Amino acid sequence: MLHHMTSEPEQQIGVGTQDAFQRLWTPHRMAYIQGENKPTGPGADDGCPFCSIPAKSDEDGLIIRRGEHVYAVLNLYPYNGGHLMVVPYRHVADYTDLTGPETTELAELTKQSMTALRTASGAHGFNIGMNQGTVAGAGIAAHLHQHVVPRWGGDTNFMPVVGHTRILPQLLADTRKMLADAWPTA
Repeated sequence: MLHHMTSEPEQQIGVGTQDAFQRLWTPHRMAYIQGENKPTGPGADDGCPFCSIPAKSDEDGLIIRRGEHVYAVLNLYPYNGGHLMVVPYRHVADYTDLTGPETTELAELTKQSMTALRTASGAHGFNIGMNQGTVAGAGIAAHLHQHVVPRWGGDTNFMPVVGHTRILPQLLADTRKMLADAWPTA
């Protein structure tokens, strides 16, 4: 028996309104949107993930490099593969509150991050910056962190532009190891 084609596809239960694939599922982002790993307040003891990460092993905390005053760590909610952050150990919110040695080491680990990302992944360019304050887009405003996002020619395709979704082809643990192995030595 031949099944005739209709102009409307069959409705599936549980998928919501049909949208001709205009929706892409990224359930890992929902955890971030709903506040996973976000502090309950502005203090270091209010569940600040940037204060708790250094107590973990490098592998468990996704730490790539530890310095004396700051550390480099992969972003759990990356914009691109290899997206990392350089974070002071001290719980401080504003860039102007960093000490001279913290500022110097933050800059040095940012430079080293770029070198490691170029070595490990052939990054063509970078977006580097920090969002100061919630109104500026800081997800965790109480603890300063500088983003280092590697970029490649053509990496902005239909996924981030239309689907507002990034494709990450590698597990974070594998990315952490790759970058730690590529980190420049002094």
